[in-house]
Amino acid sequence: LKTMVLLVASICTKSGKAVVSRQFMEIGRSRVEGLLAAFPKLMNSGDQHTSIETDSVRYVYQPLEQLYLVLITTKNSNILEDLETLRSFARVLPEYCHSMTEADVNAKAFELIFAFDEMIALGHRENVTLGQVRVFTEMESHDEQIWKMQQRNKEREAKEHMKRKAKELAHRERPSGMGSVSSMSFPSQGSSMGATSMSSTSISSSSISSTTTSAAAKPKKKIGRGMKLGGKAKTSDFVEALMKEDDQVTLDAPTALAPKASAAAADTPAVDRDAVHVIIEERIAFAASRDGGVEQMEVKGQASVLVSDPDYGKIRVALTKGDTVTYQTHPNVDKSLFQSSGVIGLKKPDRPFPTNTDVGVLKWRFQSTDDNDIPLMVTCWPTVNPDGTTDVNIEYELQNTSLVLNNVTITVPLPAGSTPNVASADGQYDVDSRNSVLYWRLPLVDAESQTGTIEFSVDGRDADDFFPVLVDFVSPVTFAGVSVTSAELVSGGEAPLSSECQLIVDSYEFV
Repeated sequence: LKTMVLLVASICTKSGKAVVSRQFMEIGRSRVEGLLAAFPKLMNSGDQHTSIETDSVRYVYQPLEQLYLVLITTKNSNILEDLETLRSFARVLPEYCHSMTEADVNAKAFELIFAFDEMIALGHRENVTLGQVRVFTEMESHDEQIWKMQQRNKEREAKEHMKRKAKELAHRERPSGMGSVSSMSFPSQGSSMGATSMSSTSISSSSISSTTTSAAAKPKKKIGRGMKLGGKAKTSDFVEALMKEDDQVTLDAPTALAPKASAAAADTPAVDRDAVHVIIEERIAFAASRDGGVEQMEVKGQASVLVSDPDYGKIRVALTKGDTVTYQTHPNVDKSLFQSSGVIGLKKPDRPFPTNTDVGVLKWRFQSTDDNDIPLMVTCWPTVNPDGTTDVNIEYELQNTSLVLNNVTITVPLPAGSTPNVASADGQYDVDSRNSVLYWRLPLVDAESQTGTIEFSVDGRDADDFFPVLVDFVSPVTFAGVSVTSAELVSGGEAPLSSECQLIVDSYEFV
């Protein structure tokens, strides 16, 4: 059987001018230019063949819009192998050139030459697939991508930690003479440090900046040479420095392979706030093995009250609560009242809530390693085939049907350089080929859309390439079942009430 000897692979114009050309054997440039210049003259417009033979060489070619892909081989090479090589080259070109124009080919000249070198060695075709060529030219590591994903999770945790510290510092810098706060008698240091952090965690970054600015703007009275507590300017500078570092982390962080929890929560519509506004927020951190065993599941929640009108400062807020979690009330909240009836009220009813300040009034926490407590179960089944491909079937099941999950995104790693062939999918999907990730997106998962699947096949032989599977969502229903029922004045009568309630993912993965 004759073997192929490829002399030159070229992309040329219709007039025979070389745009990109790669020689695989010892042959001079002038000789190549001469062969390509003669090529258009040898073509017959009425001929249906894609090869031309001369006394010394054979041309195998394929039209590319305004250009030609031309392979020049020895005359005694195997024509069937020549045509197969031509098809391989034609499949590679669209990976780098979206429009087959001379300008586009020139812009991607080096990428094309590198790809040609991976396909041909010393004039003979290498047994490589399109995915392998992409991997060899990009030189990307799947392990590196997983490492980067872990680093981004660490950076996100550090970012949130810095925000919490900045909020705590700004909260401590509030002047102690504020009437509404002093009348509330909420301790800010000492034994009630936990309560302070509860209150401070619900304060937004905008309120931090406004409070710090207003506190710095008020001139201090000089009181002799006594000890000066709390250097305002230095601490404010430190807070600003922390916020600047936070911005730098955001700017320096690489593009995420997996969607962040804040991305799902960002789509939650804003709520018009009434005189009494209650904010309920839960965060879940979950990790399970690919076989379904729970390694970690922790849900933390907090409820805070914001009163914007001093006329409605003396209130009580009724909540519904679940029985599976452990609750902790603020020291100034009537604990027995909450335990008996689920009502949030102050121990001293004649004192109002602070005005225009988020006050954390309730915390709760839930931990479990029971598979029955998993809110959303995701199962990934990779099946390796003898031909070097893998069939992947992924299924989700909403086990807690009381939840309503919005903007669900399931992120599946792929073997480096591979492109999946999706056979069927509920919802929508898209592929990030550069980062080798498939995003499966479901706008709504609830009791009516309790299960769903996606099936695809991809080049690869290692089932570990498809893990960890990451999940992100946001829910207007909390895991603990905490929600706002009503708000009423201590003196009697209803108070205008609005509320926000959401469950956010900190981390949710199947490893």
